[in-house]
Amino acid sequence: MGKKRKLQRFAENETFENFFQYNFEQIQQSSFPLKGNWNRDFFKNNNPIVLELGCGKGEYTIGLAQHRSGYNHLGMDIKGARMWRGLKDAQEYGLTNVAFIRSRIELVSHFFGVDEVSEIWITFPDPQPQQSRIRKRLTAPRFLDEYRKFLKRDGLVHLKTDSDLLYDYTKEVIREQKLTIYADIPDLYADKQELEVKNIRTFYEQIWLDQGLKIKYLRFGLFN
Repeated sequence: MGKKRKLQRFAENETFENFFQYNFEQIQQSSFPLKGNWNRDFFKNNNPIVLELGCGKGEYTIGLAQHRSGYNHLGMDIKGARMWRGLKDAQEYGLTNVAFIRSRIELVSHFFGVDEVSEIWITFPDPQPQQSRIRKRLTAPRFLDEYRKFLKRDGLVHLKTDSDLLYDYTKEVIREQKLTIYADIPDLYADKQELEVKNIRTFYEQIWLDQGLKIKYLRFGLFN
């Protein structure tokens, strides 16, 4: 994508009422105004909040919002040009239960209050295969500690990945922290169960399936 097109998308993002953009300096200077108040001040309802981390173009966030109208859905990513697609789709589909946050995921706990989020979805994140980048994996202990600051005690974390490395690593973290796994499926689409998680396939997910890759799925809690 050319620089000019990116800049155009960045500018258009600012025109959407369901788009929020905060960097580290802004968060440090003043707290995010919707923290703890998403339902009351933005969504105007008491529906459970579902957060997708590393949402990219927002395909999964939009898909969840279409399938689960009784929930409020938020996608978070640092890539604003990609997020533009999700914002456009939400507008074109008339979805009022969707919003997007452009910021670094390391800052996620600055955007939500205690017990404010019911589910976290992590869909096809970068597995960060280099040993020196383990801390950047979105299921690393330091990230799980951040999620605990705002996930409900009975809340769930969902992981979909094509990476054996990330799948095995996440299970090891879960084991070390003595957390509860509610679903562990090493080949999602070969599994015979009728599961909601099968209802949405992103563009790249379908490419990986066509290449014969297996999609792994984990659903687990964060509190012992």
